[in-house]
Amino acid sequence: MGNVKTSRAGKRAAQAPAAIDPSAGLLGAVPFACAMFDAGGVLIAGNARYREEFGALPEHASRDALLALLQGDSGDSEGPREVLAPHSGRWYALHWGRAEHAAAPVEVLTAVDISERIETLDSHKNRQEKLLFTSRLMSVGEMAATLAHELNQPLAAIMNYLNGSLRLVEQAGGPVQVERALQAARTQAEHAAAVISRVREFVRAREPRRDAHELSRIADTVLELLRLEAERLQLRIDLGLPTNLAPVFADRVMIEQVLLNLVKNAIEAMREIPAARRELRIDARMNLDDQVEVRVSDRGAGLSPAEQDQLFSPFFTTKTDGLGIGLAICRSIIEYHEGRLFFEPREGGGSVFGFTLPRYEART
Repeated sequence: MGNVKTSRAGKRAAQAPAAIDPSAGLLGAVPFACAMFDAGGVLIAGNARYREEFGALPEHASRDALLALLQGDSGDSEGPREVLAPHSGRWYALHWGRAEHAAAPVEVLTAVDISERIETLDSHKNRQEKLLFTSRLMSVGEMAATLAHELNQPLAAIMNYLNGSLRLVEQAGGPVQVERALQAARTQAEHAAAVISRVREFVRAREPRRDAHELSRIADTVLELLRLEAERLQLRIDLGLPTNLAPVFADRVMIEQVLLNLVKNAIEAMREIPAARRELRIDARMNLDDQVEVRVSDRGAGLSPAEQDQLFSPFFTTKTDGLGIGLAICRSIIEYHEGRLFFEPREGGGSVFGFTLPRYEART
């Protein structure tokens, strides 16, 4: 009989449920990725969400290795941290707590996915920046319109004085040099009037006038405007435009403003270098996209990688007295012409700014 009792007891023992680890149930109840590490930083247990989101990482089984990967530091676990997981591109808020498991201290990690919140904040920030940018551009536009209006009257007076002076010189048979100087001044005043007129039209959002233009004539106009400044700085300007270069399809005054801005920036970049090294070159060619490519090269100090990254950002400038809208406006003009504005370091030191324009024949 005793043997029968023993057999029944063994059967009951075999049918008894296995011991359940309470930590597995607790971690499974947490709706976020959650894991438990022992005092040495070794993973003891992790819920399904933790295995799903971090199980593919070799570092997931080690607290210090996981934190070094996510936080890029030694794994300081004090306080919550917002981190970007490089393997998934998701953002997490890491929270640490201390507990006891099997009579031993453990650390519990909870990783809350906050990617949607981060995306919402970024979107809100981008909208704010765009609103600020639009507001500043509107202010610049209003200022440009006001300046254009206010400059028209004194410019008209200058034109009248120059025309009167030319008539007097012609009647009196004055020196040829004076007559030439007055004619050159009148040409520049006419160009300034054309620029002001185009600024007013640009602000009023009228359609620019695009037509066939020889790039050499545009370059000659720009260089004549800057000739005196180049001579004062003892700066050599080389013009390398092929004689058979195709006409471009462009608004002449707008492209003159782009080229003028790039050449002025190149001159500014060489103010602090020895006069013997002040070399500016304007080249043009047909590129592989069948567009006319214009390049303005200088021998200045060049730009740092950080400056290059922000180069065409509105209101970014390397000048102490600059507004930072010149290159941004130039890019808008070139993109309107279906071209692109670009920068590259110049071999041997310096910078190259360039832009592309469509051929006139390709648009007719």
